[in-house]
Amino acid sequence: MKKLMLATASAALMAGAASAEDVKIGIILGFTGPLESITPAMAEGAEMAIAEVNASGMSENTYEAVRADSTCIDSAAATAAAERLVTSDGIAAIMGADCSGVTGAILQNVARPNGVMMISPSATSPGLSTAEDDDLFFRTAPSDARQGVVMTEILMDRGISEVALTYTNNDYGKGLADSFEAAFTEAGGTVTINAAHEDGKADYSAEVASLAAAGGEVLVVAGYTDQGGKGIIQGALDSGAFDTFVLPDGMVGQQLVDDIGSGLDGSFGQYPGTDSEGAEIFQGLASEAGFDGTSAFAPESYDAAALIMLGMAAAGSTDSAAVSATIMDLANAPGEPILPGELGKALELIAAGTDIDYIGATAVELIGAGESAGNYREIEIQGGVIETVQFR
Repeated sequence: MKKLMLATASAALMAGAASAEDVKIGIILGFTGPLESITPAMAEGAEMAIAEVNASGMSENTYEAVRADSTCIDSAAATAAAERLVTSDGIAAIMGADCSGVTGAILQNVARPNGVMMISPSATSPGLSTAEDDDLFFRTAPSDARQGVVMTEILMDRGISEVALTYTNNDYGKGLADSFEAAFTEAGGTVTINAAHEDGKADYSAEVASLAAAGGEVLVVAGYTDQGGKGIIQGALDSGAFDTFVLPDGMVGQQLVDDIGSGLDGSFGQYPGTDSEGAEIFQGLASEAGFDGTSAFAPESYDAAALIMLGMAAAGSTDSAAVSATIMDLANAPGEPILPGELGKALELIAAGTDIDYIGATAVELIGAGESAGNYREIEIQGGVIETVQFR
């Protein structure tokens, strides 16, 4: 199957310049909303991959990024923005969306009806693993079913067996909270309270009072770094309810550390990441491009955009059904390993009919319904700095 796919791509690429296209890729992320402080690096990661392919001289297509705002939390606004990408801008594929709820809304209301493929770098709800997707949806981020287990391991390794838990009241927060509670309880831990919070409130004292009354050695905050999660932490510090916080992926951002200050020292958590060769290369490329390559989901965004373009080359087409049929083969062994900075090499190999194994910035391995198998960076905050402890 893989050889046939690459042979088809080789024949298509040899057809010459007449088949070349100017191809637009939609970059739909929460440029406003509760993750707006980490979104710029995500967009820049994807756009760096697009620039790399264009500069390589090995692509029959010239790619252009078209940004749109998912808001992260407003499904109606995200759906409207995605619809504009498809109908007005004429995008061929979507790199995004970011938050799980808006990603699901775009998938069902825009991507499937219009036959447009999506690769999300950061939508982690376990519910997306079983969503109807017509084989058009992939994600370079792992499911929170995996993050719940990793977070449990981190807590148990630190000797913490009793926690309070609050989550943002949406698909992401609820999915992660349920996954974590199940894993933590199975491991012998106790969740004293599992309570939702709403984003956008000016005062979280009532929520903090309930969490404090339930007790726990630490407070797990499955929220958003620029929204209610930050409000919960600040309220807990102000009242003395908790002094150590566990921060899942949506809560890991330098802006949060800067805003809260020394009160976050000693808090810890995790977000997707690896210590692979590809990660190191990506961080160097990102630094040269002027953004932080260790920022949450920036490397996953590079990989998502890269896979879209390599898929188009392998399919010899920009048709989403044809492209999506190539993604699992490109992302997994066997084949010539491809690291960040080697997208031109990958295109050359594909044109020659040679198998590739896209490793990328995040040691890409897609499983199941086309999602990352899941590697995580464990972090701890000390002296206003997010420090890496280890990788899991």
